[in-house]
Amino acid sequence: MRLTVLLIACCAGAPAMAIEPDAAARGLLAEARSFEHGEGVKRDSARAAALYCQAAKLGDADAQFSLAWMYANGRGVDRDDALAATFFDLAARQGHEHAQRMLRFTGEPTRELPLCMQDPPEPEPLPVRQADIDPDLEAAFGTTADRKRVIEIVRELAPHFDIDPQLVLAVIGTESNFNPKARSPKNAQGLMQLIPETAQRFNVRDTFDPVQNIRGGMAYLRWLLAYFEGDVVLATAGYNAGEGAVDKYKGVPPYRETREYVKRIQNLFGKTEHRFDQTVTTPSPALRTLLSRRG
Repeated sequence: MRLTVLLIACCAGAPAMAIEPDAAARGLLAEARSFEHGEGVKRDSARAAALYCQAAKLGDADAQFSLAWMYANGRGVDRDDALAATFFDLAARQGHEHAQRMLRFTGEPTRELPLCMQDPPEPEPLPVRQADIDPDLEAAFGTTADRKRVIEIVRELAPHFDIDPQLVLAVIGTESNFNPKARSPKNAQGLMQLIPETAQRFNVRDTFDPVQNIRGGMAYLRWLLAYFEGDVVLATAGYNAGEGAVDKYKGVPPYRETREYVKRIQNLFGKTEHRFDQTVTTPSPALRTLLSRRG
């Protein structure tokens, strides 16, 4: 942050640094002056000090000087000679002549960034929730160290996409049999067999990198689940044949490969419905017809 650098410089005896105040700072400065002097608004020294501080944080020397004056005289804020010295020093180092003269009458500036100019603390990161995986399915898939690593990647990433990890493992097992270097005759690549167009669509640069590939595959699955409103059969048919083919045929396309693919996913996953995020995309225009045909 530029002002933090400036304050550190002032307290460390560094040479002056020029910072051009931007339009936002000037607007805050004008508003602060209005409240300080009661020009067009009711006088409110505390609010003026807060506005001066916002402008000072953006690097405005006039705001820094005005706030220093308020702290030096206890106007709208508790008198604090160290903070007054700090703000006079900040303004002086930007060439503010009045602030430079005031430095002769002030004490030492504070060594810390004033509270009103500090950024709020970063929130504590939430613990990463790892997804549960059926022990039998994990044992069936995790037969080697490399496969176990893939399972751990899925376990860690699935909550971020709000996807059941068992569905992801079913897709990986069916698509590539856990081979991160797999490549199909149609140039589908990696663990979740992303074609180049899908990889580009979901920002995957290296389809043979397991983490990138799984992220891209999960992103596509999440999109398909939203597009088909949680219908796992239609979503996985779309994953295999493309959502356009599902829309065209108003259901699972009459491709032998796709029908066998959906059947295998169902055998591994065992559920026909999945939660979905309706904010991801608008539903398939053919969805109502698809569902009514089932009914």
